[in-house]
Formats: sequence, C-alpha cells, structure tokens
Amino acid sequence: MKVSFLGTGTSQGVPVINCSCPVCKSLDYRDKRLRTSLLVQNSRTSVVIDCGPDFRQQALVQKFKRLDAIVFTHEHKDHVGGLDDIRPFNYHQKSDIPVYASSRVIDHLKLEYPYIFTEYQYPGIPRIEIIEMDGRPFQVGGIGFIPIQVFHHKLPVWGYRIKDFTYITDANYIEESEKQKIRGSRILVLNALQIDHHISHFNLEQAVAMVEELQPEAAYFTHISHRLGLHQEISENLPLHIHLAYDGLTLNI
Repeated sequence: MKVSFLGTGTSQGVPVINCSCPVCKSLDYRDKRLRTSLLVQNSRTSVVIDCGPDFRQQALVQKFKRLDAIVFTHEHKDHVGGLDDIRPFNYHQKSDIPVYASSRVIDHLKLEYPYIFTEYQYPGIPRIEIIEMDGRPFQVGGIGFIPIQVFHHKLPVWGYRIKDFTYITDANYIEESEKQKIRGSRILVLNALQIDHHISHFNLEQAVAMVEELQPEAAYFTHISHRLGLHQEISENLPLHIHLAYDGLTLNI
C-alpha cells in the first residue's frame, strides 16, 4: 500500500499575483504547494482524502486512473472545492463514486453543490453515493480507516489512521482519548501552517512538540502556508525524523 501527497499547501497566506516573497520566487519544486489532499492506494483501490479546488490539476499530474472513493476530513472550501471535477472518473468508470463524510459535511455539500442532489439528475453532473461517517472504523476496497477526531479551533475535523500511518490536517487540539488511536503509528502526518501562532492550526513549534509527544518513527508536515518559509531552510532545522512533505511525495505504508 502507498500514499501520495497530491497537495501540501493551503489557501491561508497565499500571496497576491506577482508576489516577490522567497517561496513564490523559489525554483525548488518542493515549494510549489497545491491545496492539501492525499491519495491512498493498494493494488486495486484508489481513495482520495479531501478533494480541494486543485483536484483536477492534481489528478492530471499524478495520473491515477481510478477513483474508488473520497473521504472528507471537514467542509472547508480548500478541502471540498474540487468535487465537481470527479466527473471524468464517473464517465470512465461508469459508476457513482462513494463519498464518506460526517452528517455536518454532507449538509454542507448539499448547500455548495445543490445540483448534485436534485431529484432530476441532469446528464453529466458528478455522480456520488453518500455514506455517512459517524466515527466508526470502515473499509474501502481493502483499505481500513480508523477515524480520529481532532479540533480545528472549535470545529471537529476527522483525521484517519490507516495501518501504521496516521493523517491529520487542520488541527490545533487533540484530546487524550484520540491520541491513544495515534500512538504506535510508524508514520504521522500533521499540519504545520506557519511559524507564528495561529488560532486554528498547529504552528511549526506546536507540530514538532506533538510529534515528540506521540513518538512515531517518522513524521511529515503538511498544510503548509507560504508563511512557513522555504522547504530547504525549514528542513535543515527539523529533527532528523521529522520532514516537510511536498506535492508528489509517495510513501510506502
């Protein structure tokens, strides 16, 4: 089984057009960050965790040919804004695509994409099968997901453990009971938005502290804004077992 980072960036702190900040000027491909999303694959199944506004570009770059399900973490635009772009997969697979989400996220999708949920199904709209996710473990094509509830300020967000790999984005607080689900992970992915404190995201210092507390063998930071800085410079100052993820990075799990 493998995971590929389709995107490791965020809409937060994105500079204006023609910005001259170091990240925008960087020629390092690791500094080119599309909105955060993860592709999970085994020999027969491809699942995307979050489907943001950059999904079409991410799918073209990564060239994955099947989409068997979408698993959402929460309803913010940078995580759900690409749902309309699943239509080519509907067409080629000739099937609806299961969407796993909490009841709150489902309600939001109905507001943002009302044409998907109308009684009359206009030809060519995205075709999905809604599966309400209530926090219990579930499987998609032999890939097991253990939901982990974290908090994005006051908003509950789902992270997921898959085997010995745990993926958490958009969080700044994890209750002790949920930390127990993470402990023992070989690889932990965690959001690290920027250097300065933020109201709803771990900053770099907090993310490092959480890794040290949970003690995975290796950790990768995602949901990185321009305000965090250059990949190379930040990486040089991280502990050896902690890394910045980057778009296109693939890990075997």
